[in-house]
Amino acid sequence: MPGARRARCHRAPHGALGLLCLALLLALPARAQQGGARVLHCTLEGTVDAGSVAYLTGCVRAAEARQDVLLVRLDTPGGQLEATREVTRSFLGAKVPVLVWVGPSGARAGSAGLFLVLASNVAGMAPGTNIGAAHPVAGPGGADPEQVAGEQLARKVVNDTVAFAEAVARQRGRNAAWAASAVRESASIPAERAVSLGVVELQSPSEEAFLRAVSGRTVQTADAPWRLDTAGAQLDVLSPSFRQRLVHWLANPSIVYLLFVVGALGIAIELASPGVGVAGALGGVSLLLALVALSVLPIQAGAVVLLLIGVGLILAELAVPSGLLGLGGVVLLVFGGLLLVDRVDPAWFVEPSFRIPLRLVLPVAVALGGMATYVAVRAAQARRRPMVAGDVGLVGEHGRALSAITAKGGEAFVHGERWSAVAPRPVPPGAPVVVRRVEGLTLFIEETAT
Repeated sequence: MPGARRARCHRAPHGALGLLCLALLLALPARAQQGGARVLHCTLEGTVDAGSVAYLTGCVRAAEARQDVLLVRLDTPGGQLEATREVTRSFLGAKVPVLVWVGPSGARAGSAGLFLVLASNVAGMAPGTNIGAAHPVAGPGGADPEQVAGEQLARKVVNDTVAFAEAVARQRGRNAAWAASAVRESASIPAERAVSLGVVELQSPSEEAFLRAVSGRTVQTADAPWRLDTAGAQLDVLSPSFRQRLVHWLANPSIVYLLFVVGALGIAIELASPGVGVAGALGGVSLLLALVALSVLPIQAGAVVLLLIGVGLILAELAVPSGLLGLGGVVLLVFGGLLLVDRVDPAWFVEPSFRIPLRLVLPVAVALGGMATYVAVRAAQARRRPMVAGDVGLVGEHGRALSAITAKGGEAFVHGERWSAVAPRPVPPGAPVVVRRVEGLTLFIEETAT
């Protein structure tokens, strides 16, 4: 660090080492002017889950290995409580400064995201962002957890989370009283209010402006004090690995809903009408991914049962067209999707927005029901049509003569194909004809009026 180098040079003896230190001190301003300072940049968008834990803790380790400042851009509705604790411990124990910026405008540090902000060395928020709403669990419709999960369990979870928030806030010198209210009362405040209450240090419209504003501050890391030199710093972006992206992507209730419905439908179609296996393979992969996600998300088993029954009713509509089966399947898919996320799971710490929105559930359910109804109607129409397959289907078909046709033979174009044809009376080329009977591959035709 530049500050550490200057301190060592002030204590160095005269002579060759003193000249070396003088040269080093003269070189430091030039490096800053050339943008030599580097900041490792990581981004968390979405839930705090197993994938984002691996990513963010990896960011801390990478920054420590490079001895770079770490900047995390944050936009989260919350996530797993244990995952949040792990990332918070990583931030608090970092040997390099950890900066958190909540942005861009419209972003939020909701529920579990509050702790990541509190655990940072310096935090900033963009205008139009908010922080808080950190009540641990909430029942359907925003009901208090004491009404849903039991008074004793709710009190235990809330008290433990309050103590966690207060401890982190005090360690970083932030407003512990407001942090406690964010947990007990789901308090949520905008960026300017967060600055005035001492929850974050700055309101900055961009990451670059945030880095300029914090430059020159001295923060305490787990190792030693560190003077920030971030004005005009070069941002080195560290992206998550494919596995981390996949796990984080799957921790999305909307994605899980789509994968589950597609998977169940694909396997059911394959069992109902075995073919080349495309539907079965697609359904199997989708269902496998959905099951992986269901194992790490707060999911209600009853909602999963509703989804399975809904898919079954829609498939039954294909076999027994009635309209009622398809309608029942659509209703169950809607209710199953809306109830899929368990809002009283104490292991998760999310805003009410962490759910499957009606604007996704309704179109998916209606589309599946509509497709089933369409297929059922078309099948019913096909069953009512007379049998036209084979040779019998050619009798009465109209066509035209491709050559002169006599009792000895000729060619005719009927039903989109070329046929050998005979006629009791000669038929000139191009004349319209009608099939009277079929024997083997020969058509017996007559000329008709146009």
